[in-house]
Amino acid sequence: MLTPDDVAAMLRHASLRVTKPRLAVVAAVDRLPHADTDAVIAAVREELPDVSHQAVYDSLHTLSDLGILRSIKPAGSVTRYETRVGDNHHHVVCRSCGAVADVDCAVGETLCLTPSDTRGFRIDEAEVVYWGLCPRCADDDASARR
Repeated sequence: MLTPDDVAAMLRHASLRVTKPRLAVVAAVDRLPHADTDAVIAAVREELPDVSHQAVYDSLHTLSDLGILRSIKPAGSVTRYETRVGDNHHHVVCRSCGAVADVDCAVGETLCLTPSDTRGFRIDEAEVVYWGLCPRCADDDASARR
């Protein structure tokens, strides 16, 4: 978890002013990895009830453009945000419920086509974003087939 001091230092390093909305946006994304914009707005409003949608949108875009946040856009899904930046990780996405999880790049495999850990997802397609069913949806699917 990032501390407010960590976030303030990142903002200053990127030549950004340290503002309450920016601090709250990074804190929300850090607490809720892979959150979409609506979830980030809701989380920020828990701390700053009067913050505008536009302030959150602007912060998300600015922070993503500067590499403080990473935006991911799985096909057919809304943009999601995370604070895990600067490494070679990928994502696994549930086709049923849309859950997203991080997957580290597999070492020694051809171009990361095999994830290091499926996180319990049943993988059925790879685009460096791995698609499948999360454990809960796979259990529901198995139960429905019986």
